[in-house]
Amino acid sequence: MPAIVDRPAQRYVAERATVGIPDFPRIADRLPPLAATLAAAGVALAGAPFFRYRTLHPGPRFTVEAGVPFEGTYTPEEPAFLGELPAGRYVLDTYVGAPGGLAAATEAVLAWGAAEGVPWDRTDGPDGEDWGCRLEVLRTDPREVADPAKWVTDLLFRLKS
Repeated sequence: MPAIVDRPAQRYVAERATVGIPDFPRIADRLPPLAATLAAAGVALAGAPFFRYRTLHPGPRFTVEAGVPFEGTYTPEEPAFLGELPAGRYVLDTYVGAPGGLAAATEAVLAWGAAEGVPWDRTDGPDGEDWGCRLEVLRTDPREVADPAKWVTDLLFRLKS
């Protein structure tokens, strides 16, 4: 059952791409190098890596960021950039399972929100749905848990303020 939670703002370093589902590994594969670069620079991580969905295009395609939260100061080299997840109220639901089930889990959260009259932080833009902050937070490291059926992902959708 989804819950509404308050989250503080959080700085991160990321890379962005517009991809379809078959090409998603192109952005997902950027997470390990981003985390390794932070570690090599002595920068402390401040949480689990995530995907931030900026725009959901028809097709379906996504403009998505692969991000790693950190503490302290850091200046990335392009194509990486700095960002900040906005503070606010979010709907949180936790999904356990392989990535193939994330679309259905997301649809269930959106259906729950529609039934509850939840005001999402999203607008219809010229290229699709623009989201203020829509996240998949990857709480499981696949290098430590090999079985995708045991992977834990937090789905977070920011509410309109």
